[in-house]
Amino acid sequence: MAAAKRTDGLLVGAVDQGTSSTRFLVFDSKTAELLCHHQVEIEQEFPKEGWVEENPKEILQSVYECVEKGCEKLQELNIDIASIKAIGISNQRETTVVWDKLTGEPLYNALVWLDLRTQSTVESLSKRIPGNNNFVKAKTGLPLSTYFSAVKVRWLLDNVPGVRQAAEEGRALFGTVDSWLIWNLTGGAEGGVHCTDVTNASRTMLFNIHSLQWDKELCEFFGVPMSILPNVRSCSEIYGLMRRGTLGGVPISGCLGDQSAALVGQMCFQDGQAKNTYGTGCFLLCNTGSKCVFSEHGLLTTVGYKLGRDKPVCYALEGSVAIAGALVRWLRDNLGIIKSMEEMEKLAKEVGTSYGCYFVPAFSGLYAPYWDPSARGIICGLTQFTNKSHLAFAALEAVCFQTREILDAMNRDCGIPLSHLQVDGGMTNNKVLMQLQADILCIPVVKPTMPEITALGAAIAAGTAEGVGVWSLDPAKLSSFIMERFEPQINAEESEVRYSVWKKAVRKSMGWATTEAAVGGDPSIFSSLPLGFFVVSSMVMLIGARYISGIP
Repeated sequence: MAAAKRTDGLLVGAVDQGTSSTRFLVFDSKTAELLCHHQVEIEQEFPKEGWVEENPKEILQSVYECVEKGCEKLQELNIDIASIKAIGISNQRETTVVWDKLTGEPLYNALVWLDLRTQSTVESLSKRIPGNNNFVKAKTGLPLSTYFSAVKVRWLLDNVPGVRQAAEEGRALFGTVDSWLIWNLTGGAEGGVHCTDVTNASRTMLFNIHSLQWDKELCEFFGVPMSILPNVRSCSEIYGLMRRGTLGGVPISGCLGDQSAALVGQMCFQDGQAKNTYGTGCFLLCNTGSKCVFSEHGLLTTVGYKLGRDKPVCYALEGSVAIAGALVRWLRDNLGIIKSMEEMEKLAKEVGTSYGCYFVPAFSGLYAPYWDPSARGIICGLTQFTNKSHLAFAALEAVCFQTREILDAMNRDCGIPLSHLQVDGGMTNNKVLMQLQADILCIPVVKPTMPEITALGAAIAAGTAEGVGVWSLDPAKLSSFIMERFEPQINAEESEVRYSVWKKAVRKSMGWATTEAAVGGDPSIFSSLPLGFFVVSSMVMLIGARYISGIP
């Protein structure tokens, strides 16, 4: 048997549980080198138009599978798994799970952050907020929206008898995905720890970001019993120990919502430092330090991180875009015109233009800076010349235009424009996308060559926790990354023209859906036909027209 590779006993594992997949990654805490990872894709369910669900048990099982497979890969590299001294968790935020604390069984599927079924609930609640006293936004930093957890819990209590009964009987527990995972990983029904961290709590609309506590007035407003809420902890402390599997006995000591984890992973520890993560959605966060900065341009005020029980909290301004990487998945799964991100990049590179085609992927309405739940996805500027390569280019361009909108809003709120944009996330491997982003922003885009920044942030939080102490936040000891830089290659005038046309398309997408349509209330067959059918049919007719046009 080969001798184990020397590691100095300073490894940290990270569970990165995202909307589309779960991954387990292992880092060397001295060098921040990624040693191995394993990934499992998560199935999303769409029971009705606008509804997005995931199976909490599948999410949990994917974590167990990733941890075990990741450990096997470490052993194949002759690395002793006993060198893993801590585990951090980053997770898709806002996604809501309610389960039975006696049996450990979920009481319903997880309602994903993209889900729109609560729009009528939001409209009803908004009428109860005085126009001159928006206490919800003042306390939470968030607009009243389907995006956040409070209205999802309210919907479950109103529409799922099992959830309502369990809450009345004191059996129900609520949590975002981090809470569900930590509770199960630390023992579940046999003593599992029911907790969350300040970053995830700040995305529920039940948490006061000033006092850093659950807010009684907010809970009463949304009708959510405080007894079902998890204990709120810092992002970096020992919550409990893994209770099963190869890593049994290893402390879970880091927890951040995925975008906060990326902020930490990008080392954005100073006021004014910002990062943009390209995942299922697209999220631009700017560290505002100890100050809660409230936006006048459609951004969110949120908790950035709190790296220890006795450490200060850092806040952030956030621009949230619902659909980024999810657009690639839609083109792959719904339309079938690509098979992978790599193919999409190749198609876009071949044409180098959208040929006047503009894509607004408002599948779940528009998030920042508009917050319009009635918007829906549209494709404008189609001609007989348009083909799938142009659509691929337009889709990538749409991600960049959306980022431009939230960056413009952040520059206006902060007063000091960013001189460059730090980026991370799976989509940043697409060089066409990165160059497009630099062109549309008219500033350089900078990405680390080590792409797993979100997981790294969770690992840093876990490794620096009191009682673990294998990772240092001393600036002199923090590892730096080799960065890849993309400079703008078109003039600002051309960028502005393309951006203004796209904004024209955005205006056409707004006010499209009624409340009934948004929650799947229209039984008509035509209301359920996906946009994909229309696009594919249009493409077939365009291709056919080439032959028909030759007939006298």
